[in-house]
Amino acid sequence: MPNRSPAVHNPPAAVEEALARLGGRLRIARLRRNLTTEELASRIGLSRQTVSAVERGRPGVSAAAVLGALWALRLLDHLEPVADPARDTEGSALELSRGRRRARRPAALDDDF
Repeated sequence: MPNRSPAVHNPPAAVEEALARLGGRLRIARLRRNLTTEELASRIGLSRQTVSAVERGRPGVSAAAVLGALWALRLLDHLEPVADPARDTEGSALELSRGRRRARRPAALDDDF
């Protein structure tokens, strides 16, 4: 029996809402391009049911399916700023608050072959 991941079967409300918004936006992008779910699925190499699940924002859909839809709709470049370390102000602040960490000394090289 497979493990049931809480992240898939009972995600936080914010995650469910974000998936639903993204799926809806992908559906709008597909319709604006006058593509059927079958045509989009064919471009990605997935089933029509998977594309439909992506558009409904189903939590169990793989990231590869979502990214494939973005790619097929020529929207993948819009994902570039997501999780960009340069834009992570909270992470940068936490890193600075810890102060400098010592770097390890490199291990001595052994010339004995």
